[in-house]
Amino acid sequence: MNPKQISFQNTAKTIIANLEKRNMSGYYCATKEEALAKALELIPENSSIGWGGSMTMEEIGLIQTVKDKNYDAIDRMQGDKKEQATKIFNADWFLMSANAITLDGELINIDGTANRICYLCFGPEHVLIIAGMNKVVTDIPSGIARVRNMATPPNTTRLHKDTPCARFGRCMNCLEPDCICNQILVTRRSGQTGRIHVILVGEELGY
Repeated sequence: MNPKQISFQNTAKTIIANLEKRNMSGYYCATKEEALAKALELIPENSSIGWGGSMTMEEIGLIQTVKDKNYDAIDRMQGDKKEQATKIFNADWFLMSANAITLDGELINIDGTANRICYLCFGPEHVLIIAGMNKVVTDIPSGIARVRNMATPPNTTRLHKDTPCARFGRCMNCLEPDCICNQILVTRRSGQTGRIHVILVGEELGY
C-alpha cells in the first residue's frame, strides 16, 4: 500500500472505533469494488431496499446491482411518490451516503426536502451508509462547511437549481426558492443497536 492508502486505513480505524461507541457499525474497504461486495454481504437476498439520491451509490454500482439481483427494489422515482415513500419507510434497508463524517464518528447530512435524512432518523429496519474518505472531516463545523462549499455547489448544478452556490461555486447562506440546504442533521448516536452501518471507502466518491 502507498502512504495515502495506509493513512486512509488508519484514519478509518479511528472512525470505526468511534462509530461503535455511538452504537453504529463501521467497516473499511480499500476500493469501491470491495465496498460493493461488503454491501451485498450485509444485505440478505430478498430484502426490500430503498435509497436516496446518492452519486456514491451510483459510482460503486450498488443501485443497479439491487435492481438486477434478487431484491425487492423500491425506486422512489418510479410510480406514485407517496406510495413509494411509504414502502421505503417500511423497508428492510435504506441506502445512502453521508455528506460528511467526523473523526469522532458523527454523521452530517444536509437535505432540501428531508426525503433522504428522514429515513436515516426513523423507519427502515436498517440503514447502510457508504462514503469515500474524501467525506472525512475533523469536526461538525468543518463538516457543515464542507457540505455547503464542496458538496452543494456541484449538486445544485447537477439538479439544475438556480442558487448562488451553483453560480459562484461557494455557499452564500441563501434563502432562495431553489435552496437545497433546508435541513441540517447531525447523527451523534444511533438509538437502535444494529440499525446503522457505515462503509468507509479508500477512494474519492460522490461530492
